[in-house]
Amino acid sequence: MKSTLRFFSLLAVSGLLIASCSSKRSGSGQSSLTGWNFNDPSYGGYLKGKYKEGNNVPPGMVHIEGGTFTMGLVQDDVMFDWNTTPRQMHVRSFYMDETEVTNSEYSLFMQYTKDIFPPEEPQFKNIYESILPDTLVWRKGLGNTNLLSESYLRHPSYAEYPVVGVSWIQANKYCKWRTNAVNLKILMDKGIITNIFKEDSLAFKGKNNFDTDAYLSNPYALFDGDSTIYKKGLPVPRKKGQPKQEKGSFSGRHVTSTDGILSQKFRLPTEVEWEYAAKAIFENREYNNIRGRKKYAWHGKYTRDRDKRRRGDQLANFKQGRGNYSGIAGWSSDGSDIPNAVRSYPPNAFGLFDMSGNVAEWVSDVYRPIIDSEANDFNYFRGNIFAKKLINEDGKVVIVGDELGEIEYDTLENGRIVPKDIPGSVKYIPITKEDTYMRRNYNLADNSSLGDGDQASSKFFELDKDELVGKPRMYNSPQKPEAEKDSLGRVINNYKYDSKSRTTLISDKSRVFKGGSWADREYWLDPAQRRYFPEYMATNYIGFRCATDKMGPMMMNQRKTATPRYSNKNK
Repeated sequence: MKSTLRFFSLLAVSGLLIASCSSKRSGSGQSSLTGWNFNDPSYGGYLKGKYKEGNNVPPGMVHIEGGTFTMGLVQDDVMFDWNTTPRQMHVRSFYMDETEVTNSEYSLFMQYTKDIFPPEEPQFKNIYESILPDTLVWRKGLGNTNLLSESYLRHPSYAEYPVVGVSWIQANKYCKWRTNAVNLKILMDKGIITNIFKEDSLAFKGKNNFDTDAYLSNPYALFDGDSTIYKKGLPVPRKKGQPKQEKGSFSGRHVTSTDGILSQKFRLPTEVEWEYAAKAIFENREYNNIRGRKKYAWHGKYTRDRDKRRRGDQLANFKQGRGNYSGIAGWSSDGSDIPNAVRSYPPNAFGLFDMSGNVAEWVSDVYRPIIDSEANDFNYFRGNIFAKKLINEDGKVVIVGDELGEIEYDTLENGRIVPKDIPGSVKYIPITKEDTYMRRNYNLADNSSLGDGDQASSKFFELDKDELVGKPRMYNSPQKPEAEKDSLGRVINNYKYDSKSRTTLISDKSRVFKGGSWADREYWLDPAQRRYFPEYMATNYIGFRCATDKMGPMMMNQRKTATPRYSNKNK
């Protein structure tokens, strides 16, 4: 009897080994629900990406492990703004830049844009100008600071200083460019496409600009479909006896989202992400810290270092009093009377620098005076504008710069001309009522005013759009009147401003910025403090840093494979 049991046990083990070998031959295993092999031509060659963990942290970023905390719980509220109502929130894990974007990093964006869209060519003139920081933010009517207008952005002495004079709109344009720059490097390094910088640069101007969305939608829509740009590609599952792909020719396949090779989109952090990352409440177990009440990005209630080696040194760059931007020279200085070089002060527990002080930072949220009482407690964010790709009559995705995707320009309230979309990028349009039909989770394209100042939350909710003209509005003033536009969509004579209908400075174009700066008093260093500024304007004390989503488990190295820890396969 025992020998019979031993025989069947050996038979079962051998069967598992055979299945395991078959799984390895199939590339990425077998479907547990159908029995089909992934990446196997005998079963259609259907793809399944391989899960990789631990080596995909984007360059210059740190991992922020998600969790719960109390958002908006400030230590002091001497301004009595009442705009930091405490709400318990959960934040998903994400990646965030360890420092603010510096002048040198932003200058790379400027140089690349100037090469791809030469400003001397009329059709590209406004593209390069639209991303230039406003260096005149340093000027003062009664101050000798004009030299900083000429030197702060471009002089090598300030290369590692955080870029300022950048509007919220420009910060978002940098994030999108960074996504494309990182993914372009990935594709060149893997040999999917040739190194475009070694080719004739004239071939890559205008609509031939690389765009990640355009590549994923239709790789051959890029570079005028020049097949010489594409190299070997990723391996294609082949049957036994089929020849291997030829070297130097594109006989493989293009990268898809399933492969997990391309970087996720870079973006501005949301307000809840920024505050959670700045507080880093996990570094101790004090009661107030668990609740989220933390005065600074570092542990403790003082701005000076208590470590024996650096006792008395300031832990941040901020304005210490009226006429006191750095302290007494020689022994009580914080090291800078304007923004200081990044990494000049100790990081917080997450490894993030200057989350309190140096420069304040843009976040992606639309500002409202209070955190909504009915706010989503999971990854809260106000400012969603749901869009979809524009499809032409042939069923193809429209690329800006093609026949059906001409470049459109807009004129901001401050008179600055900006392109709505960059040539070579995918054209997006707001979702329609058909897209939201019978949905319960959302029913609007623009959710900036959802439940707080929009038509549905006002006493005029039954009125049509035309009937709302002249009626008082909550968070949408001043209303920009319709203006005459030229053939490029630019507003003509847009320098007259009607302030009669102004009821509030807050609108759907008011964006939150967080953290104190070199020009702020100690009060604003509290990560929970929040202020707002128009998205199209810039100052000399607001910079930004990028964030991106983390795929897979919330913790780093939570598991070595994609198989759950308690799967039956692990028995």
